[in-house]
Amino acid sequence: MDDQRDVTAKGGTMRLGDYPCVLKPGSLAAKTYGGAATIIERHRHRYEFNNDYRDQLTAVGLLATGLSPDGRLVEIIELAGHPFFLASQFHPEFKSRPYRPHPMFDGFIKSLKKH
Repeated sequence: MDDQRDVTAKGGTMRLGDYPCVLKPGSLAAKTYGGAATIIERHRHRYEFNNDYRDQLTAVGLLATGLSPDGRLVEIIELAGHPFFLASQFHPEFKSRPYRPHPMFDGFIKSLKKH
């Protein structure tokens, strides 16, 4: 944003704009996006998933199913065995429209109809 161009001390790393996300094949995330291998989503945040806890969390059922292309940043998580636990680091509402809902919102509503 224009008023933040010269701001350098933000208290973290700002991610702003479109970033690619690689989806794990067969995951809920991949199914929600129609089997896509890579998606591009919009970000506006200074926070990231803490990779110091990644192994511990995946050991108890948290699945990192959407990653940055280099595999370092967790973009999407799921919960094993849950009908529809899908959480993102990005903002799906930025790409949602009244007659064209974002795949995550559409997938959530469709999952409710199944149960």
